[in-house]
Amino acid sequence: MSWALLADAAEATRFGGKAAGLARAIRAGLPVPPGVAIAWPAVEAAAARDPGAEAALRSLPVPGEPGDGVAVRSSAVDEDGGRTSFAGQHATLLNVGADGILDAVLAVWRSGRSDAALAYRRRLGVPTPARMGVVVQRLVPADVAGVLFTRNPVDGSDELLIESSWGLGEAVVDGRVIPDRYRLSPSGAVLEATPGRKDVALRPSAGGGSAEVAVGTAAVDALSLAGSHLAELHALALRCEAAFGAGQDIEWAFADGAVHLLQVRPLTTLGSSS
Repeated sequence: MSWALLADAAEATRFGGKAAGLARAIRAGLPVPPGVAIAWPAVEAAAARDPGAEAALRSLPVPGEPGDGVAVRSSAVDEDGGRTSFAGQHATLLNVGADGILDAVLAVWRSGRSDAALAYRRRLGVPTPARMGVVVQRLVPADVAGVLFTRNPVDGSDELLIESSWGLGEAVVDGRVIPDRYRLSPSGAVLEATPGRKDVALRPSAGGGSAEVAVGTAAVDALSLAGSHLAELHALALRCEAAFGAGQDIEWAFADGAVHLLQVRPLTTLGSSS
C-alpha cells in the first residue's frame, strides 16, 4: 500500500515516526486533523520519477473540503522517536493545493538529503539518507498556535511549559517571533505568564503557501492565550501523557475556539530536576 488514512498508519517502519504517533493519537481520541500518510517506498519511487508512484500521489484523497489547503510534513522512519526528533531538519510545506501535493512531497524528500540533514544524521549515528514517509493533513487556519512540553525540557521539573503566538505555529517553531511563555503546575495552576514580542503572524495566503502578516500594535505584546485556552491545553497534555507516557513535546493550534493536536512526540532532552 502506497498510502493509508492517518488513523491506519501505525506502522512506523513504513509510514515513519510522525505518522505512527498521530495514528496512535487518533486511536486515543485526541483532536488530530484528518489526513493521509504516504509510505516511504512510495515517496522513494516518486522521487525516482516512477509514473505509477507519481500518479498515485496525484490522486491522493485530499483531506478537508475542495479548495482547502493542506500541510505536507516529513515523517521519516527514525523521526520523532525517543532519541531523535530531527526538529527543524526536514521541510514542512503549508497551505498546499491539491495540484501541488506531488511537488510538496518531493520537496520534503529532498530536505532529508540536504547537507545539514545528512550531517545531523551522521552526528546521531543513524542511517543515511532518510527513509522519508510523508504526512498530508488538513491545514488548521490557526488563530493562535505553539508548542507545549509536558515536562520542563531544561531541568526536567514536573511542570508544563507552553509557548504561543498569533497565527500558524511555524512562527514559534522557526523562531520568527519571541513567543509568549507560560508555566503551569501539574494541576493546571498558572505559575508564569510572560508576554513575548509577536510583531508578525504567519497566515495562509489566498494563492497557496503562507506569508508573514504584521500584527496590530496592541497585539504585539498582548498575551495570546486566555485562561480557558490554558485549561484546554492542560487537559490536552494530560490526555497525551495518558496515551504516550510522561514527557511529551506537543504542537497544537486553536482555530474557531477548538484545540487541534498537530504533533506529539517524546521529549528528547530532559534535564535533571535534582
